[in-house]
Amino acid sequence: MEAEKDCINQEKITIGVCVMEKKAFSAPMLQILERLQGFGEFKILYFGDKVIVEDPIESWPACDCLIGFYSTGYPLERAEAYAALRKPFSVNELESQHLLHDRRKVYERLELCGIPVPRYALVNREYPYQELDYFVEEEDFVEVHGNRFWKPFVEKPVEGDNHSVMIYYPSSAGGGMNALFRKVGNRSSEFHPEIRRVRREGSYIYEEFLPTGGTDVKVYTVGPEYAHAEARKSPVVDGVVMRNPDGKEVRYPVLLTPAEKQIARDVCIAFKQAVCGFDLLRCEGRSYVCDVNGWSFVKNSYKYYDDAACVLRKIILDEKAPHLSTTIPPILPWMVNKAVQPSEGLPRHGSGIIGNFGQSEELRCVIAIIRHGDRTPKQKVKLKVTEEKLLNLMLKYNGGRPRAETKLKSAVQLQDLLDATRTLVPRARTGRESDSEAEDIEHAEKLRQVKAVLEEGGHFSGIYRKVQLKPLKWGQVTKSNGEVEERPTEALMVLKYGGVLTHAGRKQADELGRYFRNNMYPGEGTGLLRLHSTYRHDLKIYSSDEGRVQMSAAAFAKGLLDLEGPLTPILVSLVSKDSSMLDGLENASIEMDEAKARLNEIITSEAKIVHDSLSEEPWMTDGAGLTPKASELLPKLVKLTKKVTEQVRLLASDEDDKLAETSLYNVICPYDQATALGKTNIDVDRIAAGLPCGSEGFLLMFARWRKLERDLYNERKDRFDITQIPDVYDSCKYDLLHNAHLNLEGLDELFKVAQLLADGVIPNEYGINPRQKLKIGSKIARRLLGKMLIDLRNTREEAIGVTELKSIQDQNSETPPRAAKEDTDHHFKSHGTMEGMRRSSFNSDKSVDQEDDDGKETKYRLDPKYANVKTPERHVRTRLYFTSESHIHSVMNVLRYCNLDESLQGEPSLVCDSALERLYRTKELDYMSYIVLRMFEDTEVALEDPKRFRIEMTFSRGADLSPFERKNSKASTLCQDHTLPIMGPERLQDLRSYLTLEMMEKMVRPFAMPAEDFPPPSIPHGFTGYFSKNSAVLERLVNLWPFHKHGSNAVKKSSKQSTKNKAEEIPKK
Repeated sequence: MEAEKDCINQEKITIGVCVMEKKAFSAPMLQILERLQGFGEFKILYFGDKVIVEDPIESWPACDCLIGFYSTGYPLERAEAYAALRKPFSVNELESQHLLHDRRKVYERLELCGIPVPRYALVNREYPYQELDYFVEEEDFVEVHGNRFWKPFVEKPVEGDNHSVMIYYPSSAGGGMNALFRKVGNRSSEFHPEIRRVRREGSYIYEEFLPTGGTDVKVYTVGPEYAHAEARKSPVVDGVVMRNPDGKEVRYPVLLTPAEKQIARDVCIAFKQAVCGFDLLRCEGRSYVCDVNGWSFVKNSYKYYDDAACVLRKIILDEKAPHLSTTIPPILPWMVNKAVQPSEGLPRHGSGIIGNFGQSEELRCVIAIIRHGDRTPKQKVKLKVTEEKLLNLMLKYNGGRPRAETKLKSAVQLQDLLDATRTLVPRARTGRESDSEAEDIEHAEKLRQVKAVLEEGGHFSGIYRKVQLKPLKWGQVTKSNGEVEERPTEALMVLKYGGVLTHAGRKQADELGRYFRNNMYPGEGTGLLRLHSTYRHDLKIYSSDEGRVQMSAAAFAKGLLDLEGPLTPILVSLVSKDSSMLDGLENASIEMDEAKARLNEIITSEAKIVHDSLSEEPWMTDGAGLTPKASELLPKLVKLTKKVTEQVRLLASDEDDKLAETSLYNVICPYDQATALGKTNIDVDRIAAGLPCGSEGFLLMFARWRKLERDLYNERKDRFDITQIPDVYDSCKYDLLHNAHLNLEGLDELFKVAQLLADGVIPNEYGINPRQKLKIGSKIARRLLGKMLIDLRNTREEAIGVTELKSIQDQNSETPPRAAKEDTDHHFKSHGTMEGMRRSSFNSDKSVDQEDDDGKETKYRLDPKYANVKTPERHVRTRLYFTSESHIHSVMNVLRYCNLDESLQGEPSLVCDSALERLYRTKELDYMSYIVLRMFEDTEVALEDPKRFRIEMTFSRGADLSPFERKNSKASTLCQDHTLPIMGPERLQDLRSYLTLEMMEKMVRPFAMPAEDFPPPSIPHGFTGYFSKNSAVLERLVNLWPFHKHGSNAVKKSSKQSTKNKAEEIPKK
C-alpha cells in the first residue's frame, strides 16, 4: 500500500486547465479542482489567458488530461490544434463544442440521438429581411414549410451565443411579445404588448411553447452516470429574478425522473461533453431539452462539489491510470473542514379556520372553486341580414359553404365586418324608402350598434367580441358560365360582447390571491412561496374558456405567487383552459327551463309557497328566498328601467351624431392589451369629461338599457320576462359602481327594487327546491366534482406513499453504512439500476387522475440530499378552478343537499345547520365568491384510520357588498376606486367537526363523474424522438462516447435492454 502511494506521489497525473482565467478561477471551478488535488493523485496546471491567446501552441505546457471549453474570447481552434499536437485526454471534447454555437446543429444532434425536443422548424435567411416563399406569418400563427405554429410560440436566433429569445402570445390572451435575455440586475425578460410581428432580420428557430407551470429545470452532468438538477422560476412568467440575501439567484435541487436521467446520459454522450449543462422543460408529464450549454457547474452546493470531484477523479483515473483503484476513501480528504450550510424549515400548523386540531396536522391539499371578478355587463345583438356584403363575408370565412355557419373572432375577420358595416349604416338610415317602417328603423339601429361595438375602445382584442353568422334562407343563382349554384339570401347575425374583466375585477382577483397566500397555507405568508419555489407545492390552475375567467385566474396567480408585470405571460404560463369541466349549462338546460317556468308561475300568479313535507326549514320550500311582494314590484321595476333608459338616450344623442361622421375607411388597430385584459386602473380623464367608465360609450350604454327595457316587459302581450331581472340588477350595480358620476336619477331606487327581486330569482334559477337544485347542480358540475374527488384521492395516496417510503428509509438508516462506492444516491447510478428504476416507475399502477396525468406528478420533487430544507418530504397539492356563477351555485348545492339523494337517506348533510341557515340568507354568490376544500393529514394517527385525513370546507360570498354601503373607511375607499371588498371565508361545518375523506367521497360520489370516465393521457403533440428511439440510435450514442472502451459490450447489452424497456413505457392509446 505504501509503495503504491509513493508511486502516485512520484507520477501525479497533470490536469491542464486550458480555459479563460475568469472561468478557471471561478468559485465552483476552484472548489472542485481543490478537491481533486486533495486526493493526492493530481497536479493542477493553469494555462492562463496570455498563454492561451498569444503564445504559440508548441510552447503550451504539456498535460495528461485537458480541461478546455469555450467562453467569450476563447480561441477554440488553437485549443483544438494543441490537443491534436499533444494528444491529452480531453474531459470535454473540443471539436464537438462547435455544435453548441449553432442551435440548428444542437437540435439536429439531439434529434439524431433520439433526445426529445419541442416541435420546431427552421427559417434560414441568406441576408436580412429576405422574403421566403415557405414562410407565412398571420395574425395568430406562423407557417414554415406547411408546418403551422399557433401562438404562443418561441422564436430563437440560430446563433447559440445570441440569447435574445422571444415568445409571441395569441390575441385571445391579449397578444404581445415577451423578450427573454441574460439576467440584467433582477430582470430576465421584458413584456412588449405592442409587438405582434416576428423578426425578419436573421435566421430563426420557431418552436412550440410548452407550459411548464412557471418553472425551468437546469441539469448538470459530470460524465454520463451523474446528473444534478436544479429548478428556478421561469423567466417567461414575470421576468423577475428571485435572489437570496447574498444576491444569488434562488434555485432548488430537484429529483430527476428515470426518463430524465436517461436524457442526461444521452446529452452527455451525444455532445461528447463530460461536464455539460442543459435546460429541461417539463410539460404534461414529459420532459424536453430546449438548450445545451456545454461546460457548466452548479453554484453554492458543497455536496455537488464533493460529488463532481469524485466523479471526475474516476473518469480521469479510468482513462489515464486504470490500474489504480477508484474506490472513494471512507473519509474524503477535505471533509474535516467542510462548511455546514444553514437550513430553514416551515412550522406545522393546523387549520386556523375550523378549530385547532393540534401540531400533528399537516396541510396536504387545497382545492378552490372561484368565480371570476367584476366585469362589464354581458351583451348580445341579434339581427337578420340580407345585405350582399355580409352574406359574402359569411361565405368568405366558412369556406364557401352556403349552409354552414361561421364565427368571426380574429382581428382580421372583425375588421372585414367593420368595413362592411360602415358602408351599410348610412344606407340603412337614409337610402331606403322603407326607413319609416319600424322594422327597417330597428334594423338600421342594430347595424349602428354593431358598428359601435366593433369600434369600441379603438382596438380589437379578440377576447371579448365574437360574431356568429348563421344562414336562414337560400336561393338558386345562375353563374356566368350557365351553372346554377345555391347561395344564402338571409342570415342571422349574433354579436356577443361585453363581459370584460374590469380594472376592479383584476384588482379583486389579485387581492384574493394575496389573501390565499397569506391565510390558506402555513408559514405566515412566506410558507406558500417557499413551498412553491422548492418544488413542494404542486399547483395547477384551470379556467373556463371565457376571457374574464381566464384573466381572473391570471390575476389571482399573480397575487398568489407574488409575481409582477402584465397578465398575458402569467396566463399563458400558468393557466390551463378546460371548457368541458368549467363551461356550459347544456346538460341541465331542460331542468333549468322547468325551474324558470315554475319561478315565473310563483312570481306572476302569487302562488302559495309549498313546504317540503319532510321539513319545515325555510330553505326547503319551492321558491325559497323570493320576496312575498314580487308581483307588485315588477311594474315598478319596468317604470324605473324606462326612466333610466330615457336619461341614457339623451346622453347618447350627441355621441350618435359624432359617430355618424366617422370616416368609412378608418382602420381599427388590431390589438389593445388594456382592453383585452381589463383596465388596470380608472380612466380619470374619461370620468372627468363626463363619459362612462371603461371603453363603453353612451351609444352602447343606451343600447344596453334599451334592450333591457324591451326584453323585461312586452306591452302588447302584457307579459313580464323574469329571466331579465338578473340582467337589470347586473346593469344597475355596474353603473352605480362605475358610472355614479353620471348621476342617473332613479338608478339607486331601481337597484334596490332589482336587488329584492334578484335575491330570490338568481338562486332559484338553479333549482326551485333543494331536490331540483341537487339534480341541476350534479348535471352542471358533474365533471368538476369528479375531478375534485380525484384530487383528494391522489393526495391521500401520495401522502401515504411518502410516509411508507420514509418508514423504510428510517429502517435502512439503522443498518451499518455501506461503502461510498455502493452509495444508492440517485445521482450515482449504474445503467442497470436506472433501467430497473424506469421499469418500476412506468409499470406501476397509474393514478386515477388520468386527465391530469397525476400518476406521474409525484416524481417532480425536491432533492432532499442537496436541498437546504428541513422538511423536504412535505408536499402540498393546490388545484384552483376558475369558473362562472353557475358552477359555484352547482357545487354548493351538491355539497349542502347531497344527503337528500335516495341512496344517502339518513346521512346528515355535509353542511351544518347553522351554515345552511347562513347560505339561505346569502342571496348572491357574487364576483370572486369561492368554495375551498382543504385536506389535512394527522401524522400521529395510524395510516389505516379514516381520521388520518380530515376535510375542511369554507366559502365566501365574494364581493357581496352593496355600492351604497359604507360600513368602514376601507369599504368607502374601495367604492371610490370602483372596487368592492371580498368577504372573508365562512365555515360550512361546526367548530371542531370532523369530516373524513372517506365520508366526503361517500356523499359526493353519486353526483360526480367516475374516474374511469375521464379521458386517458396522451403524448403531447410537440413530443418527438423519445418513444421512437431504437437500438440503432442507442448504438450511435454509445459509439459517440470515448470514455467507455473497457465496458462497451456491457453498455451495448444495457442499451438493448433500455430499448426493450422504452417500448414497454409507451402508453396504450
